[in-house]
Amino acid sequence: MVRYGEIFLKSETVKRRYISIMTKNIGLALESEGLANRIETYRGRIMIYGDEPRRVAVAAAKTFGVVSTSVCTVTVADIEGLAATAVEHAERNLGPGMSFAVRARRSGVEGFSSQELAAAVGSAVLDRIPEARVDLSAPDYEIFVEAREYGGLVYDERIPGPGGLPYGTQGEVMALLSEGIDSPVASWLMMRRGCRMVHVNMHGGRFGGKDARKRVLENHARLSRWVPGHSLDLLVVEMEPFFAAITALKEPRYRCVLCKRFMLRVASILAEERRVAALVSGDNLGQVASQTLANMAVIAPAATVPVLRPLIGLDKEEVVDRARAIGTFEAHPGDVGCTVAPRYPSTAAPAETIMKIEKAFDAEGLAERAAGTVRRFRAKNGVVEEVG
Repeated sequence: MVRYGEIFLKSETVKRRYISIMTKNIGLALESEGLANRIETYRGRIMIYGDEPRRVAVAAAKTFGVVSTSVCTVTVADIEGLAATAVEHAERNLGPGMSFAVRARRSGVEGFSSQELAAAVGSAVLDRIPEARVDLSAPDYEIFVEAREYGGLVYDERIPGPGGLPYGTQGEVMALLSEGIDSPVASWLMMRRGCRMVHVNMHGGRFGGKDARKRVLENHARLSRWVPGHSLDLLVVEMEPFFAAITALKEPRYRCVLCKRFMLRVASILAEERRVAALVSGDNLGQVASQTLANMAVIAPAATVPVLRPLIGLDKEEVVDRARAIGTFEAHPGDVGCTVAPRYPSTAAPAETIMKIEKAFDAEGLAERAAGTVRRFRAKNGVVEEVG
């Protein structure tokens, strides 16, 4: 059984469309795992039938839009059938001295209330396991029973999902993906909000660490596992000529601001070519010099499409925790440092000064040329290949 959350709050037309997209995504996830299945949709629930229910539940639980999944025993939707099945579950998991609670729901079934169903199931469990005790507040074990028009359901586990909205419901965006911690999390958060994703990476060449490209490809591959069955594109842009230009400048303290503006220029060109709706950045307010409010105000106008910053108000530890949870955190990433970053970067670069510097080394022309150096990689189910 698959549960979804805020989708239920949408209008009926939008809800049907979102559920249709989510069931297709679930089907792709199960197909990528080689799991035979049959999916049926009902009001508030999606039911999946298959020969390997535990694997099905785990795979479906990684689908964006899914709040949780449960492996259920299907039975008749009456008190006697639900109670008998619940007792079988309890006998496997409820020991003497343990506390338990019954959580009951009823929809489309007449003749008894949810409270009556819960009381009857609880009594049946106590008759079979009299050493157990009821605790509705903090039980050691919970049994869930649901009486629905399509049958009775009994389960005792919920596998949490990512929630959010189904992938592909909100249009396409382009995320600046690096070898670091923040940008993969930013990309994941926007995918969780239903955005189709394209990644773009600004490769530093001799000015970047020797492990940088490998790490970027790993991030890209790992994120593709969250949208199984879908292809996820990565555009790699060569930044070496730009870095050569700014390292020749007399004022190294402005390099980070110049770099972020240049990245937004190039990404905007690629975004307009691909007609994506917005750019996504891993910016986190105040985390580094280029992410002070003053510098972000100078950097933002370089973009010609909207820039989304899903991490803007998070603490670093929150971002790290999320990276661990989604599988993109790497404790020892290797040599991924940038040799261009100055020792003392400006935290409030004057906009007029930045624009004057950009004009001097023809930032617009460099950006156009950089956008023409794209190498394309495609990931699917965690496997990456170069496609042009």
